[in-house]
Amino acid sequence: MNHSRSLRCLAALAVAALSATACGRSGQGDAPSGAESQAASGRTAAELLPAEYRQKGVLRVATAVGYPPMEMYEPGTTRLTGVDPDLAKALAGRLKLKLELTNAAFDGLIPGLESGRFDLVMSSMTDSAQRRKAVDFVDYFRTGGVIMTKQGNPQGIKSLADLCGKTVVLAKGSSNLHIGEEQNAKCQEKMRISQSEDAPTGLLQLDSGRAVATIVDYPVAKMFTKKSSAYEVLPEQYGTAPWGIASAKSQGGLRDAVRKALQELIDNGGYKKILGTWGVGDSAVPEATVNDGQ
Repeated sequence: MNHSRSLRCLAALAVAALSATACGRSGQGDAPSGAESQAASGRTAAELLPAEYRQKGVLRVATAVGYPPMEMYEPGTTRLTGVDPDLAKALAGRLKLKLELTNAAFDGLIPGLESGRFDLVMSSMTDSAQRRKAVDFVDYFRTGGVIMTKQGNPQGIKSLADLCGKTVVLAKGSSNLHIGEEQNAKCQEKMRISQSEDAPTGLLQLDSGRAVATIVDYPVAKMFTKKSSAYEVLPEQYGTAPWGIASAKSQGGLRDAVRKALQELIDNGGYKKILGTWGVGDSAVPEATVNDGQ
């Protein structure tokens, strides 16, 4: 959603993108090439890390809670936990840095990167062409949105087309909102779309009957249905795309060190272990890539 939150900060990003340099899509993105790439291949993530970060000794990572199992608070506390916090800690370890993890509003994450408030963003953020106008991504996860209804699917919804004419709740700025709006443009009888702050508040509208369906990222949907029998998840995924660790375009050295750190975790099994702990191993990527979204 959100956190595909996956085009959640479109309004803020539209402003931020005006001053950003555009980035092309490819598995290599703006990564080093030729002799530079060969030299980097024999170096560890910590060795690739720019000196300014080694001197500071801290990696400042921002996330936006409210998207379990990706990022959330431990019950009854303000301690951040989930896939992204665990992976951020592991990446900081590979870079030999202390992790400083901050919760922030999703729409403020990319502006925070550009202003230098954060070094990285890890918040279930889809690697999209629009966002790549403002930031670079190290892609670490791949998933899509699924339709959620009340248990038993009382409206008999089978696909996006069945949402036409119905009341649907979608998270603000999310890729799932984008999916719903694209479908709505095809509907003869339009949906009645309301926007929630995040997935959990959207489900409250299902509970109260104010909406009959929502679209939520697959791993998040599976977490909700595991915790509660009140909901049902339809099997088809829409808008499958990579999620990326975002860095400022001015920080290519940090981006490349993070990509290397992620690849080290993939190679040593630490990455799969983290995803498996949270039941989202099916969304693992086989290798760390840069700017590999559509």
